Amino acid sequence: MLTRRQTLAFGLAACAAGTQPLAAPPPKLATAAAFDPAGKLWLAGLDRAGQLRLRQGAGPLEEGQGLDVGEDRVAADGEATPRLLFGADGLVLLSYVRAGLKPYTGDVRLLRSLDGGAHFAPAITVHQDRQPITHRFQAMAFDGQGSLHLAWIDKRDLEAAQAAGRPYRGAAVYRNVSTDGGASFGPDIKLADHACECCRIALSPAADGRLAALWRHVFEPNERDHAFAWLDGSAPVRASLDRWAIDACPHHGPGLAAAADGGWHACWYGQRAGEPAVRLGRLDAQGRPTDHSNGSPRALPEAEHADLVSAGERVSLVWRQFDGRQTRLQALLSGDDGRRWQALELAQSSHPNDHPRLLRHGEQLWAVWRDTQGVRALEIHA
Repeated sequence: MLTRRQTLAFGLAACAAGTQPLAAPPPKLATAAAFDPAGKLWLAGLDRAGQLRLRQGAGPLEEGQGLDVGEDRVAADGEATPRLLFGADGLVLLSYVRAGLKPYTGDVRLLRSLDGGAHFAPAITVHQDRQPITHRFQAMAFDGQGSLHLAWIDKRDLEAAQAAGRPYRGAAVYRNVSTDGGASFGPDIKLADHACECCRIALSPAADGRLAALWRHVFEPNERDHAFAWLDGSAPVRASLDRWAIDACPHHGPGLAAAADGGWHACWYGQRAGEPAVRLGRLDAQGRPTDHSNGSPRALPEAEHADLVSAGERVSLVWRQFDGRQTRLQALLSGDDGRRWQALELAQSSHPNDHPRLLRHGEQLWAVWRDTQGVRALEIHA
């Protein structure tokens, strides 16, 4: 069996070379999760036959409602996750990536329901650019004014640079906004050049209702750290300082959650001085890394694919960890805005499994975790 570091190196080499390991494709387990206004949990993802389904409550996706996506091939594995949102008056939004004919290409699509998910209108493409290129790894959230924001990884600027013979590292982050609940969208707006190509974007609201984004970025000359920006056009700032120099995408996106003191909690995966780890750190109100009393960032060397959520001073980090026999779902929980942490083990699985998702419902914090046996929803508490 390959060690964790050997597996990481092999996966990065395959990404850099544009090839895939010669093995059976893994099950497509990436699953969206959200609470509706009544406090009920909903899930969306692909069943074993590859059909997109929506279901209420934990359990097998096969028991959910099948959704009509026409001829779309839905991407739902690893960092390519469908996204689910509930609004007022029965509004339900489900975004996904329609895989293109060429490798690593796709379009961000949106299904919209006005009756609580009983019926959905045909899917629309949310971005104005319709080239057969990368529009993938979308994130979706409402701001405090009720506007819907989409952000995604986009390669239109890479394609233009290559056509003109100019150097260009990575991809770009683009965004757009809908003020009518996803019925229509404004123009595509570039948030930043030189994003990493295959890592998810984290979106999180601040106390004032504005949305912030955190993503893996390619800093000069080729350091794959993270950038923070508000979704109002402000310039990105550097949010992590691992200085990981690697010419490939780690397929390992960050997490972001508002801190009670006005700053941010952040988690990310990277190598610092040759040591790979998920790291848990603090950012100031503008997204810059800071030190604090219990040390920052905190390294979790065996952790993989972490997520982060907060509710006031309650904060939780959840991640997967393989012990050589099974995958364990581990967590840290803080009740005082990250000054002290309690370690928890939430679940185990010996089956293929998805990255964990974290949700907030009021003051409650929940982890949602899917393996080939179904989906579990686990409240995180001491």
